[in-house]
Amino acid sequence: MSLNHVRRGSGRPLLLIHGLGAGWRSWSPILGALAEHREVIAVDLPGFGETPPLTGEVSIATLTDSVADFIREQGLDGVSTVGQSMGGRMVLELARRGLGGDTVALDPGGFWSDREVFAFGATLRPSIKLVRALRPLLPALLGSSVGRTLLLAQLSARPWALSRDTVLADVRGLADFPVNGTALDALIHGPKQQGAPAGTVTGRVTIGWGRRDLVTVPKQAARAVELFPDAVLHWFERCGHFPQWDAPQEATRLILDSTQ
Repeated sequence: MSLNHVRRGSGRPLLLIHGLGAGWRSWSPILGALAEHREVIAVDLPGFGETPPLTGEVSIATLTDSVADFIREQGLDGVSTVGQSMGGRMVLELARRGLGGDTVALDPGGFWSDREVFAFGATLRPSIKLVRALRPLLPALLGSSVGRTLLLAQLSARPWALSRDTVLADVRGLADFPVNGTALDALIHGPKQQGAPAGTVTGRVTIGWGRRDLVTVPKQAARAVELFPDAVLHWFERCGHFPQWDAPQEATRLILDSTQ
């Protein structure tokens, strides 16, 4: 399968992998800033954006396989990778497999306890159902600071301070793409993320975490670093699950400083 993707800028390539939501447009808040310094390649995973869904099993492993195939097809061996949420888990899986170069994982999934993953599913499923029911009203609701606060309190540390344009694509994506539910099932019911022993990854690994993340809660960061002992942990203060929303300049700088 060929993944739909966009390319912006020039320089050393940087591959961006989104989480649940809008596909490559999830990176819109920081895509331009990254492209001022690098060639940025942002993909739509299978079933998101303009990439068709997988014909077989949807799992973190098969979604990661599609990205590994894309890297080979595009001649991107050794490319630095950046992912957020589900995409953060996937770039760590690529690093564990020995694929790619430097890795930046922002608020990755897969490091929860059984109780935490139950809470993750129990809270996020109703949120997806709600935004689907409210789909026609989303532009108006997200244009209001009150509406953003009510809809995005689980995802952002300061939803009232965001602009509608920052969040609309991702929230619409949760409503529009049926594969969100299937991918959520894969996250909840599939295996937890495996680690990479010290000295086995091919590049630098940086894990960024929002101090106020209510989706992948901050205590999971310690488990991530234990499983990836070569990783450097960066904390985003006053930041929820989407650093590209709550801390776009800091996220941009971390990505550029942590990748070659």
